Amino acid sequence: MSNEQLIDLTQPQRDRLAFIELRVRFIGEIRRNDLVLRFGIQSAAATRDLALYKELAPNNIDYDSKGKSYVFGSDFHPVFDFPPERVLSWLSQGFGDGEPSQLKSWITSDIPIRLTQPALDTLASVSRAIHQQCPLKVEYHSISSGKSERELVPFALIDNGLRWHVRAFDRKSQEFRDFVITRITHPVVMKDADLLPHEKSDQDIQWTRIVELELVPHPDQPYPEITLMDYNMDQGVLKVNLRAATAGYILRKWSVDCSPDHSLRGPEYRLWLRDSLSLYGVKNALLAPGYRDPNDSVTG
Repeated sequence: MSNEQLIDLTQPQRDRLAFIELRVRFIGEIRRNDLVLRFGIQSAAATRDLALYKELAPNNIDYDSKGKSYVFGSDFHPVFDFPPERVLSWLSQGFGDGEPSQLKSWITSDIPIRLTQPALDTLASVSRAIHQQCPLKVEYHSISSGKSERELVPFALIDNGLRWHVRAFDRKSQEFRDFVITRITHPVVMKDADLLPHEKSDQDIQWTRIVELELVPHPDQPYPEITLMDYNMDQGVLKVNLRAATAGYILRKWSVDCSPDHSLRGPEYRLWLRDSLSLYGVKNALLAPGYRDPNDSVTG
């Protein structure tokens, strides 16, 4: 199927064809009634969708007359480019398959739970403020300074692996900072308030700066060839580009040894940051395992 053929279809048609491919590719079969139940269409429409997919990708599905279902074809070539994380969410949680009370996983899986989840009403206020580009008046509870009233100009959500933050300009400190959403109470979206030029995301140097990092198998771990396989390294190196504002979070989440002499020990440190100076000027680099600020004095 060419991109031109897909473009000619309506969005609901593409959604149904994508569902057919997901079911066949990852579950191995699909029946007409699966489309009827998922999209609330008539049986005749489901039949047309299956026929259309078969016409556009004839080798992707075969009809099993005994089971009365369409099954994975012997010469399958995917039509849709699904990101792995979306497929895994669909397989393990049924995400995208209807309203929440009816979601079910397609295969047995075990996903670690988050210890903290933001309150949806708070999250909704934060996300509306981001989308509508409005300031947000909140009470913020800081571990270091306790409760205070603040006006934030939020523009992005950040997942650090343990909790959700919102990246925002803080009018109190006059700085761009990360705020933990679970520590926000009584949010009010200030719809009629204007933003000043220096409060906008393009003025956040840590957000706009991209750091180029080279990760390699940890020199002190056995079997580096397995690390090469696990991380799909090209010529022994995994090159990643991260925002300076999130680099420390991500390197900690990935358990990357960021010490200049790969001195961290433990089975979790499969990767080493080959050049720790590549994090120079990254404010949250202190969160990266083993990172040492080159400006800090070294005592003997």
